[in-house]
This record gives sequence, structure tokens and C-alpha cells, in this order.
Amino acid sequence: MMHTIIRAPMASFADLLLDAICMVDADGRFVFVSAACESIFGYTQQEMIGRVMLDMVAPADRQRTLAAARAIMDGHAHTHFENRYIRKDGSLVHIMWSARWSEADQLRVAVARDITVLKQTRQMQAALYAISEAAHASEDLATLFHHIHQILGELLAAAGLCMTLLDQHGQPEEFSSRAEAGHAAPPSDLARQLAGEVLASGLPLQIGPGKLAGRFAIDSEEHWLAVPLTTARRTIGALLLRSGSDLAGYTAQDQELLQFVAKQIATVIERKQLNAHMQFIAMHDELTGLPNRRLFLDRLQTAFARVQRRRERLSLLFLDLDDFKLVNDEHGHACGDLLLQAVAKRVRQCLRETDTLARLGGDEFVVLLDNDAHGDDVLLVEQKIHAALALSFALDNGHCLRMTASIGCAHYPEHGDSTQQLLRHADQAMYAAKARAGKQ
Repeated sequence: MMHTIIRAPMASFADLLLDAICMVDADGRFVFVSAACESIFGYTQQEMIGRVMLDMVAPADRQRTLAAARAIMDGHAHTHFENRYIRKDGSLVHIMWSARWSEADQLRVAVARDITVLKQTRQMQAALYAISEAAHASEDLATLFHHIHQILGELLAAAGLCMTLLDQHGQPEEFSSRAEAGHAAPPSDLARQLAGEVLASGLPLQIGPGKLAGRFAIDSEEHWLAVPLTTARRTIGALLLRSGSDLAGYTAQDQELLQFVAKQIATVIERKQLNAHMQFIAMHDELTGLPNRRLFLDRLQTAFARVQRRRERLSLLFLDLDDFKLVNDEHGHACGDLLLQAVAKRVRQCLRETDTLARLGGDEFVVLLDNDAHGDDVLLVEQKIHAALALSFALDNGHCLRMTASIGCAHYPEHGDSTQQLLRHADQAMYAAKARAGKQ
């Protein structure tokens, strides 16, 4: 009966079709394939005859393919069934099948269409939309990275995802890693090594059994795919995917898709970084990186409302460097800037994480102590600042300078029932301290 089918009129023109015609017996072996199979699967007709169909299916798709085959053999015709096959060269091909069971011939007769390009186009379109949505939904990079992990998980099989970003000096600044369950995890030494390799070369990298694995300490069952995160202006980082032992290795198509997605991700990240930088500049002092007057007043208003509601206390310290003008006059403004940066760093070390140190301008600084600080606590902080500033400052330009400061305190509720009154009292107390010391 098999010979009758192959010699039927259909066989005379089947080889002209772009779609492939396949016949599979009850044992799941190919008994006939048309010429189009070679362009789709990479095997010649002779090589496919006798092969077990399921062996050629991508491992992740085998269970549902087997279930579909059983349904067809039970008499249920199947159309538009999609799965992935492993081509002769190891790459994946996406197939859409239409199949039915011939009870008389005991064969599954199917037509296979290669939809790899269509699938990739749809994936790229879906990725573009998803990344755009994630960019609008993410307020910070951490949230964006979580969305990226979800997007890539739907596009490519991955047991883990790593991403590193570079700072303005080209050095790794942030390194995030997520495992298959979506939980944050510390990046492995291998991930850092691979990221460094990609960042140095600017080229994608695949490793796994037989693929450069000898250069890295890699689990023999793991496959890694790493690509640079590149915008139109520069490379901002690297993106890495890791497949587990139960997943197939990555293909050239996977690499192409990940590179496409990485470019979109890089553009979004760069835009987020630029926006964050602009917001930081608007609220921070450019020289010292401390909160500026605007951010300080915002934090003061928030803290003041809280302590009023809870009937707690807060304190302000106004700090003005003594005779700072002489530093600029004798050593130049560049030296004065270095001194201001050093002072800011040293005063910051005297405070708690919950305290706010801001630069109001020139050589004036202010400290907000809003964690229900009492008089003795504030006095201790003031003494620590004086002691820290009493030590000489060895600046990067070779100068070694000494500096003192006049500090004025104001406490809520003793010195005012509004932020304006507290600021005015602390400012007046600072000038009084400066006058007592005979400083300018």
C-alpha cells in the first residue's frame, strides 16, 4: 500500500511544493518526505527516511508533540500545530503542521511549513512592544530589569539572566542577576568573566560544550549567550543568558534575536540613566554631590510634618567654614573646590544614614537630624564634626590645609513652630558662634 501512495499522482508534483510533505508510520518513523524537507530540516530525503520523528523535535517541545501525534492517530485532524525541530546543523526551525491519520494506510500524513522568519518577526515586534511598555511602567532600573527578565523569559529559554552596566568612566557599576524563579541572586564569577570579555571585545559570545568552554570554568551542561548592550553612541553594558542542563544550547537565531532585543533595552536604559542623571542634577549640588537647597527644603518639610504629627523632635545644624575666602585667594578656586569636597565627605562620615547633609551654596552646609534627636545627641554630633574638621586635609593637588567651622543649632519645638523659624534661628546661632570665635 505504501508503494501505491508514493506512486500516486501526488508524488509527481509534491517535490515542487515549498511546504514539505511528510508521512510517518505508527512507530513514528518517516517513510516518505518530499524534496522541500531538505531546505527546511537540512537533511536529504534519504537521510530522513527511517529516522524517528520525535528525535528531531526540540527537547522542550517533545511532550506536546507526542500528545498531538496521539490525538491525530485517534482520528483527530490537527491544523496549525506549531513546534520546533533541530536541523542537521544544530539550529532550530519553527514548523507549522497540518496533519491527519490515514487509517487505511496506517500513516500520519502531514504538511510542514517553515515559519521561522515569521516567528522571529513576531517575536521582535512583541519584544519592541513589551520593552516600550516596561520603560513606561518602570520608575527605576531595578524595576526595569525585573520586566526585562520576564520579557526575555518569554522569548528565549533561560535558567538565569545577568546584566552589567558601566558607569561614566567605563567601569562596571551595577551587576544584577536573576535565577529561573525570578529571584535576585549574586552574579557568579563566570558571569562577571563573560561580561568582561564581551565588554572588552564589543562582540557577542556563546559558550557551552564544544564552544570556547575550555577558556572558562563552566559546568559541562551549561550554555551561555552574552551580548553587548549597545546604543547609537556607546556600549553601556552586557546582557547574559544561561540555559540549564535541561535546556538546549543557544543557536545563531537566538543570538540574533537577543542582539536585537539588547539594542532596544540599551536605548531604554540609556534614556532612564539620562533622566535619572537630570533629576539628580536638579536636586543635588554639582560639586559635592550633596542634596542642594531645593532637596533639603523638601526633606525638611517632610520631616517637620512627621515630627509635628508624632510630637517628636528634630534639629538643624548650620555650618559655615571659617576664613574659607582665604583659601580661594591664596590657593585658587580649584583648591577651594577640592577642600569643599573633602569637607563634605568628612562631615558625612560623622552622621547617620537617616540624617541629611546638604550644601546650601558657597561654604555653607546644613545638617537635618530628624530621628527624634535630643540635645545631648545633637551636641555629640556637633563635637564629632568639629573633631573631624580639626584634622588636616591632604588634597589631591598636594596641598595640606587646616579648616575650622562655626556651627549653629536649632531645635524643634524649642526654637520655632515652622521651618522658616528653625532655619532663621540656626543661621543666627551660626553667626553668633562665628562672632564669638572672631572668625569671618
